[in-house]
Amino acid sequence: MRQIDFARPMIGAEEKRAVLECLESPQLVHGPRSIEFENSFSLFIGGGFSTSTSSATTALQLAYLTLGIGNGDEVIVPSLTHVASANSILSVGATPVFVDIDSQDGNILVSQITQAITPQTKAICVVHFLGIPVDMKAIMEIAKSNNLFVVEDCALALGSRVQGTHVGLIGDCGAFSFYPAKHITTGEGGMLVSKNSDLIDRAKKVKAFYYDKGVGDRKIPGLYDIVGFGLNLRMSEIAAALGNAQLKRASEFILKRKNNAEELANCIGQNEYGQLMPISIPGTDSSYYCASFVLKPKYVENRNIIAASMNALGIGTSIYYPIALPESTFYSSNPSISRTISSENASKLANANIALGVGPHLEPSDMAYVAGKLLEVLKKELG
Repeated sequence: MRQIDFARPMIGAEEKRAVLECLESPQLVHGPRSIEFENSFSLFIGGGFSTSTSSATTALQLAYLTLGIGNGDEVIVPSLTHVASANSILSVGATPVFVDIDSQDGNILVSQITQAITPQTKAICVVHFLGIPVDMKAIMEIAKSNNLFVVEDCALALGSRVQGTHVGLIGDCGAFSFYPAKHITTGEGGMLVSKNSDLIDRAKKVKAFYYDKGVGDRKIPGLYDIVGFGLNLRMSEIAAALGNAQLKRASEFILKRKNNAEELANCIGQNEYGQLMPISIPGTDSSYYCASFVLKPKYVENRNIIAASMNALGIGTSIYYPIALPESTFYSSNPSISRTISSENASKLANANIALGVGPHLEPSDMAYVAGKLLEVLKKELG
């Protein structure tokens, strides 16, 4: 059977060499590889300052800690996103306020943000859904008018830009993910970026227990003071070594995703069962994380059957995302920990989407195959 994985990390000889060299060194944390990765990442996204973290979730948590957001504060976040987008807000003692999404592109519904703002609101968290950038001009205008921070969740958006500016550098800060399914991987890992050097300098202290002296700055090993609240949110040197090698291939990976996504869109085209969400929009660059096929309302009850049928054919699928967060068991069972403006569009998209892989492990010929099999399954299951 032809096997087409939804995602697969692209690990080559350079990555293996870099990790082995790191393992043969005496320094597995607090080392030069993390610094190199941070500096190279800033260069790749075209500016700003970066600090590496153990995951994108901890990068988001670090953002809120660094911005001073905590108990009694509220952060606006879209209803349809990975749970990390909301849990990172909870983790610092703040309250997620869920607003709906735009059903066309999955991004936060800008028109609903203003009604979610209260005197307790301190920030807006925008999620660049599947790598399609949010309308950042509108977001920044709202934030400026209401004296709010803007945190960009860029977990699926490496390579996404708005009029030439990479996402993450438009708001106050942005968080990236290097999970194995993402554009590049460090196994587990993340990056917090900002155009504000002071913010990143503070974040570097917060992510490492807020020591007054880094390991390399201590005249006597082990002698330091703790001058603020901090946690251990750092990236290891092993992960950074892998990241350095992967980053050299990032442009190649993103281009392959673009070519695959465009081929898949051409092959699927318009049909009676549903349509692909936009893979790009004018004035922006997409990261082409995946392609999301959205069933028409009358077919949504068959979504799981269709996905299972594709999987049985050896074609990997996913769902982005399977449930609107306010409707999840955790959040719906604990109404005091969050507030919801609306999740109507989020709920509809959660029930209707099937994500198809376009990663660099695939070729345009694979996209034609996937499209053909999808149409066969749709006709078989839906008539």
